[in-house]
Amino acid sequence: MAFHVEYADAPIGAVCRGLNLADIDGNDFERLSDVFDKRSVLCIRDQDLSEEQYIGFAKRFGAVEQLYMSDYAHPEHPEILIVSNIKKDGKDIGHADAGRVWHTDMSFTETPPRATMLHARELPVRDGIILGDTHFSSTADAYDSLSDEQKRKLENLQVVHDVFGRRKKTQSHTHQDDLRKQQPKVTHPFVRVHPRTGRKCLYVSAGECVAIPGVPEAEALKLIEEMAALIPQKQFHFTHKWQAGDVLVWDNCAVQHLASFDYRWPEERRLMWRITVDPIATV
Repeated sequence: MAFHVEYADAPIGAVCRGLNLADIDGNDFERLSDVFDKRSVLCIRDQDLSEEQYIGFAKRFGAVEQLYMSDYAHPEHPEILIVSNIKKDGKDIGHADAGRVWHTDMSFTETPPRATMLHARELPVRDGIILGDTHFSSTADAYDSLSDEQKRKLENLQVVHDVFGRRKKTQSHTHQDDLRKQQPKVTHPFVRVHPRTGRKCLYVSAGECVAIPGVPEAEALKLIEEMAALIPQKQFHFTHKWQAGDVLVWDNCAVQHLASFDYRWPEERRLMWRITVDPIATV
């Protein structure tokens, strides 16, 4: 099937039209995968996938990730995490607070996922405008912008990622203890080599990164903050504006992302299906 690809006016981001992901053949997926490797953030418009079709498409990228936050797993399809501000009987039906800081998904795990995808099922609208943009920034272009001296300084450094980090702890104490047992602190390279493109990427965020082994705490936190602040600069930035039916896929090594919370419950409802794939990606 012939499909059209439009590159964003940014170092990252592409939009594809004319594809049916429920019935994508090998040649089309190979082309789609090539665009994804080049652009790191890929939107496929005009999809209306069942849960089974969505999971089937996700598996083309790799093994589907085991959810760590099972409270919001789809009740019939636990591969899917519900991301939503919708409440039922006064309780959130999905994760309502995801993405308030710049981050890459699940860097606090030993084997972070290659990619995350969202399928837009319901979008908040006000005065005819769709709300809830998602922002992305290139960790590879951010690394390339460093001076040779800065690159040498980061060479061979490791950084500690913590599921709690320095974020506000919103879970109950018991839930924190359980999550800590499931997700102890892990160490990853400060600069990660992308397993498919070979590009070097800054693999650090102020939300999860808490220490650099062998570096005094104050110096380590200063370096983490400095490098994390570099990533979302305008020249590396792309904003995705959602449309109904979008399937959005992003590369968790090559980009970081940030959610927008400019919509409100109950007037403006948002419902996404999230899947993470390939938990054996090389770090």
